[in-house]
Amino acid sequence: MESDALWSIKNSLRIFFCSSLLLFFRDQASAQIRYSIPEEVKVGSVVGNIAKDLGIGMTSLIDRRFRIVSASKDAALFEVNPNNGELHVVGNIDREALCQGMSACLVELKIVVENPLEIHYAGVEITDVNDNSPVFPEKEQTFEIAEHTSSGTRFKLHAARDPDAGINSVQTYILTPNDQFEIDMRQSDDDKIPFLVLKKSLDREQKGEHLLVLTAVDGGKPRRSGTLNVSVIVLDINDNRPVFSQDIYHITIKENDPVGTAIIKVTAIDPDEGTNGEIEYSLGKTLGRNVYDIFELGSVSGEIKVKGRVDFEEAGVYKIDVQASDRGSPPLSTECRIIIKVVDLNDNPPHIEITSLSNTVSEEVKPGTGISLISVSDKDSDVNGKIIVGISKGVPFELKPSYKENIYSIVTKGFLDRETVSHYDITITATDCGEPPLSTFKTLRIHVTDVNDNSPFFLQNPLELYLLENNAAGASIFSVSASDNDLNENAAITYCLVRGGGQNDMASFLNVNSDNGHILALKTFDFETLKTFQFHVIATDSGTPSLSSNVTVNVFILDQNDNTPVILYPVNTNGSAEGVEEIPRNVAAGHLVTKVRAYDADIGYNGWLLYSMQEVKDHSLFGLDRYTGQIRTLRSFTETDEAEHKLVILVKDNGNVSLSATATVIVKVVEPKEAFAAADVKSAAGDKDDNHVIFYLMITLGSVSSLFLISIIVLLAMQCSKTTDYSSKHLQDPNYDGTLCHSIQYRSGDKRYMLVGPRMSIGSTIVPGSNGNTLVHPDRRLASGEVRFIYSITVV
Repeated sequence: MESDALWSIKNSLRIFFCSSLLLFFRDQASAQIRYSIPEEVKVGSVVGNIAKDLGIGMTSLIDRRFRIVSASKDAALFEVNPNNGELHVVGNIDREALCQGMSACLVELKIVVENPLEIHYAGVEITDVNDNSPVFPEKEQTFEIAEHTSSGTRFKLHAARDPDAGINSVQTYILTPNDQFEIDMRQSDDDKIPFLVLKKSLDREQKGEHLLVLTAVDGGKPRRSGTLNVSVIVLDINDNRPVFSQDIYHITIKENDPVGTAIIKVTAIDPDEGTNGEIEYSLGKTLGRNVYDIFELGSVSGEIKVKGRVDFEEAGVYKIDVQASDRGSPPLSTECRIIIKVVDLNDNPPHIEITSLSNTVSEEVKPGTGISLISVSDKDSDVNGKIIVGISKGVPFELKPSYKENIYSIVTKGFLDRETVSHYDITITATDCGEPPLSTFKTLRIHVTDVNDNSPFFLQNPLELYLLENNAAGASIFSVSASDNDLNENAAITYCLVRGGGQNDMASFLNVNSDNGHILALKTFDFETLKTFQFHVIATDSGTPSLSSNVTVNVFILDQNDNTPVILYPVNTNGSAEGVEEIPRNVAAGHLVTKVRAYDADIGYNGWLLYSMQEVKDHSLFGLDRYTGQIRTLRSFTETDEAEHKLVILVKDNGNVSLSATATVIVKVVEPKEAFAAADVKSAAGDKDDNHVIFYLMITLGSVSSLFLISIIVLLAMQCSKTTDYSSKHLQDPNYDGTLCHSIQYRSGDKRYMLVGPRMSIGSTIVPGSNGNTLVHPDRRLASGEVRFIYSITVV
């Protein structure tokens, strides 16, 4: 109990001293905490509060995974409490088993905390307790000493072994008091070897055997001891003992020398003759067990050979005692010591230990961020144990050495981009400096985690949509799609329309599916009302914070043949277009009877009108220009021709499914005098009717021209805003002959469209058989001198 109290006081003083040093040097990264405890301390005993000594907050121990990561079995004797940071003993500590007679016994602990990643070192010194008594290899030792042996002769006694260290090991030997012998000790390295010294010559006739007790005593408190019974048998004289050429032999061998290799041959000489001069060799009985397993000695030859595996990492030096004995009666013997130094070979590759590893790293980390701690070791010594560490090239990581040798951290040396490289395989190479060098490789796979650093993008901006008018309300008309180079939620895209809220904002008539980008039209579009409009779609990802981009969609409404031709002359009366024309009977062939006038709200082919006569009785009298609607006489009238002719004119547009209207013209043939009178009467009314017709034509012409100019301006603005090659969208018509003032073609998919403007030469007509896309000058001008405007979209 007293010794335990004393130890407790000493330990408290040590802990206080270590803690004071820690507080003084806590800002120095290279400081190492050291504790001291005695062996055989109780399991559960607290060594010290290592978290407090390191200055780590108690509340963060669990979150930072405060732990011991040392791989050695010695470190398993200790644990840290993650709740309070105390270092305590969890196993039975036997200093002799841990350090095997070493003067200093230190267990190194490696402590790791994370977030941020740190590594600390602590040393626990195991102090010796006098818990072992000296022990002799044998209980009894017998000497046969010839009488008349000269005084001062020395006989080597068995040395006692005490696993304890320092003062607790063997300090002295005590021999039973007697008149014939005394004890002398010789210091050999760390061992104290006892010798039995003859004080005066023996007389076998007086006493043939002496029984003595040798006691080995250590220096512990309380002291421990062990005894050896020594028997001395007095023999008749064999007065010469073998003599070695030298007392100590020094030799050097290489580790891994093959079994059977002869390393030395010792020779002893005995000047006696006969059996008294015959020598036998034997190994000393107090050697370590491993010596008998590794070496063997020829009893006659004195040659020492390798018997087992010589490993420098297990022992660098072997001390062998060889005894030479003659065959005299009694036999005489002597000893020599052979010190064998083992030369290290580079037979152990380096070892790589991953102390801590974060196998995922965010792509937004800054250069210099640590991701792993590694330690390397090599069992070889000197140059063979010197290690050069490197990592694979071409990766944005590098090694940073620690303040302690062979400890490294892997840190980022550049910025990471998951979209470029999603993971890295880092190969760590550890190569020693031996000859030949040995290497070890270990590969770490580091995954780069995604952050929302990429906005959604559209492959084309702006987009163009060509939509036929009269679309079904509520149906899908278009689809936009954006891409995002990020992953998972960072790449999950939703779509929405940009709504301006103004009166002309067409986005209010559209809706978009937020998940797939399908765009629905909530109304039916009419080409005659709206030719083109524009809206914007925003694509937004689901990252935090979210990123977005938008795309512009230019919509072009395409015309359908949904308007019936309207007869302007003859004027509609009660739902029918009917007019009466009177002409003199004496008119010549080619006389202009009248002209049927009509218009169509559609454009292009859908608004291109053709005229034809229906229900004609006499085809030889009147002719109709199918393009102008002019009715002319084909020949002069005869007396037999009827006085009244009914002409039914069919006006038909050129749509895929053509629409038509009819007009009826009644031609009355009168005598010349009557015709002149009627002409005077009609001239006044005709002037008024012509005024109405001209007014309607001007309104129609102005509307069509305005719509055309707006379309041209919009198209030119869109094309000028593009950076792509204009030749891919606007193609020059190879058949253009110069008669059109405005002609623009554009392509959508596999179709090509041509916009033909209204500014044309006076009297231009469309040549039949030209597919309706070429305008030329006729050979003659129209009699009326009118200007006809054509606005068409041609599908090629």
